[in-house]
Amino acid sequence: MPELSQTGAFPFVCEGGLVLNQSTFIMKPGQALELLNFEPDIEGGYRRITGFSKYVTAVVPQTSASTEEVLMVATFGSTVVAARGEKIFSATPGGSSWTERDTGRSSAGTYDFERFNFDGDDKLVVVDGANAPTVFKTDFTKTNVSPSGTGTGQATTLLVAITSGTGMSGSGTITVDDTSQFASSGSILIGGEQFTYGSKTSTTFASVTRARNSSVAADHEVGAIVQDLFPPAVAGAKFVTAFKDHMFYAGMSANKQEIVFSVPFDEDNFSAAVGGGSIRVDDTITGLKVFRDNLFIFCENKIFQLTGSSQANFAMKPVTRNIGCVNGQTIQEFAGDLIFLGPDGLRTIAGTARIGDVELGTISSNVQSLFDANLSDSDSFTSIVIPNKTQYRIFFTKSTSGENATEGVICVLRGQQFEFAEIKGIRPTSTDTFVSSGDVIAIHGSGDGFVYRQESGNDFDGTAINGRYRSPDLTMNDPGIRKNMQRVIVNFAPESSIDADLFVRYDYESKDSARPAAYPLDSGDIAAIYGTTTYGSSSSVPGTYGGASQPLVRQPVEGSGFAVALRVNDGGTTAPYSLKGFQLEYQLGARR
Repeated sequence: MPELSQTGAFPFVCEGGLVLNQSTFIMKPGQALELLNFEPDIEGGYRRITGFSKYVTAVVPQTSASTEEVLMVATFGSTVVAARGEKIFSATPGGSSWTERDTGRSSAGTYDFERFNFDGDDKLVVVDGANAPTVFKTDFTKTNVSPSGTGTGQATTLLVAITSGTGMSGSGTITVDDTSQFASSGSILIGGEQFTYGSKTSTTFASVTRARNSSVAADHEVGAIVQDLFPPAVAGAKFVTAFKDHMFYAGMSANKQEIVFSVPFDEDNFSAAVGGGSIRVDDTITGLKVFRDNLFIFCENKIFQLTGSSQANFAMKPVTRNIGCVNGQTIQEFAGDLIFLGPDGLRTIAGTARIGDVELGTISSNVQSLFDANLSDSDSFTSIVIPNKTQYRIFFTKSTSGENATEGVICVLRGQQFEFAEIKGIRPTSTDTFVSSGDVIAIHGSGDGFVYRQESGNDFDGTAINGRYRSPDLTMNDPGIRKNMQRVIVNFAPESSIDADLFVRYDYESKDSARPAAYPLDSGDIAAIYGTTTYGSSSSVPGTYGGASQPLVRQPVEGSGFAVALRVNDGGTTAPYSLKGFQLEYQLGARR
């Protein structure tokens, strides 16, 4: 049995993030049982998050008597664009008023948008899942994309190659895998070449006449996409993206498995004769995302990849037929990959060493219970990327009120490891990120009608940030011996004064264990980094020559136990700070 005079020291750094899928007995010391409104910091430790403030001081006008969420926010040129109710507005960042730009968008639902420049003019195209897409120029003159479409927009796959020498003067045959969705007679397109057929069977088009738009015929290999000459309507599109100088629309209520693309450099022309068209997949589309020169089509249960650059060589191949994307608003380019929400949590699409090969992996197993709890009862999903922090944020919004109305999860790639934390108090209904003068600006629309800027200020628009950290239960590598605690050394990286409390808890917070009162962590006497303040200047943190960039707070503590847990609670409005690590100092007691 060790003598009571024996002492021990147990240091650990804050790394590993929030872990909810492991027993506290096997967690690493630097991981967290609770990490709320703290973010894993790429520079080390857990940093209390920055707040948010109004990006435009005026509320976005309501268009009816009922409460309406801000369904879209988008930066466009020097303005911010917001959709609320049946209208779209614009404002100047920091301004105090909104200007109406579009109205009559009845039954608008989830919005999507794309910024593009096909003809030398910057433009913004907006879709809302119910109305015709609308294109704005920077002066906010607008054009509604034609909602009409006369074709079925169906697509099938060529099973027998067609060579340029094949004679088709009203008697030819084209063999495909399925013609059930095509008209009994009509026109089709293969690789940009137009064919006319007089009849069909279940797998063939018959009485075919060929001509490449009245020019020389081309060869077409097995696997080529065969599509209706006339694409379907794009009214009611939920998703839009620019790819290879075409505009792609998807999610139409009448054609949920259809992708319609414009002719090159013209977002409002879908004529197949000059490069437009449509492609059908065999699943309901949930999102579109361009990544690494390919267009990824996310569906409820599958993911596809579109390659090529034009109607003549577009080719579709499955990425996976075993997993899909729950909601397109969760798809983001992140840390050189694509991240999205699948039915089993966050996933990435990652290219392997084999060209064109794709593998899928779940990355959120450490916090899967958070996703399980929110997937079933959330009304909407939003996400945002803060690239300078290699950080992805996803938000689940519910039809409840209070702090739990929106649950957020932070995902940070630190080194080669994904680390997680929780967010509460930020309640986005729509998001956008852009770079201005080298600064990353992340904005969100809210259920209260305002547009806010994240990563701005030390509070949530006037409300204190409730931050909490809890360590695992630490046994100092020997759960059978009592530790009489003497001191906790806290390694901070303050950005100003700190207003937080340290709690020390024993033996898994048993009701019979000691519960010392909170120990205030006051950084008022912490030295600042040399050069950051000037002698004689007013500052809450004195500028001391030789001050440490990661100062230590040596806090005497009371109590004893076989296991010790640390908590840090922050409910103030001071500047963020990072918890870099801790050291527990103790005397060894009796063995049980």
